[in-house]
Amino acid sequence: MKTFSKRPAQDERLASRPCAVCGVDSAAPYWDCGDFSFVRCRRCGHVYQNPQPLSDDLELRYDYEYFQYELDNAEQFYQLMHKGLQDLDFFAHEQLLRERGLFLDLGCATGVLLQNMYRRGWRVQGIEICEPAARYAIERRSVPVHVGPVESAPLAEGSCAVVHTSHVIEHVPDPRIFLQRIYQLLCPGGLAVIVTPDRSGFQARLFGSRWRSAIADHVNLFSSGQLMRLMRELGFSVVRKRSWGGLAAGSALQPLKRPADRLAKALNVGDVCAILARKPA
Repeated sequence: MKTFSKRPAQDERLASRPCAVCGVDSAAPYWDCGDFSFVRCRRCGHVYQNPQPLSDDLELRYDYEYFQYELDNAEQFYQLMHKGLQDLDFFAHEQLLRERGLFLDLGCATGVLLQNMYRRGWRVQGIEICEPAARYAIERRSVPVHVGPVESAPLAEGSCAVVHTSHVIEHVPDPRIFLQRIYQLLCPGGLAVIVTPDRSGFQARLFGSRWRSAIADHVNLFSSGQLMRLMRELGFSVVRKRSWGGLAAGSALQPLKRPADRLAKALNVGDVCAILARKPA
């Protein structure tokens, strides 16, 4: 599947910013991607776009074209999300958590995961900044969705038993604040599921600046180890990490891709990582 990405608009306002993980404003060039570039923090090693668009301009990228991409791939995305939850052994915890609060899908797109979790007996809630996608989820899938960023969602602290967010944190200008908000929303003992491209995975190491996740819409690129350290720093207890994806579709013949995918998953060095973490009781 091709990753959705738009070329930066010429009128986007750019600003230089310090590292969103440790706050230090000292970084070295890392990947030059033409219209945008990534730097690496000299203190903590985090890789992020610098300069990067202002938040308001970044949100404008998630328009009708983005909605159409999400809609066209909704069933495939659902299968990937469901398989990720299986790999994390999430469903073993489901029965105990279901009565304790909401299943929140943060970055729910067209609501396909929410719809399926509702059918499993959950009370669900979505958050989505792409308005056409959110409206589709509300009107066509009959699930509740807040249109806007998580910071503006009218949810009480501790109201969520699970916060799931897949391929979102790499789009967020301030991932520390993003994770802090997730922590606040979780009830004691609640679970967070974070899925994101893994900069320490095999594909990123192989392709460098040509890595399929080194795109304009991804303003932060985490290694799985670094993301887990940040989550622990913010109070989460990391339960499990899994990964998948050895070689991107189209980058190798199937006789090579299949064993590469199996090996990457077995060694936990895949292109995408999934982290299951708990808020202490």
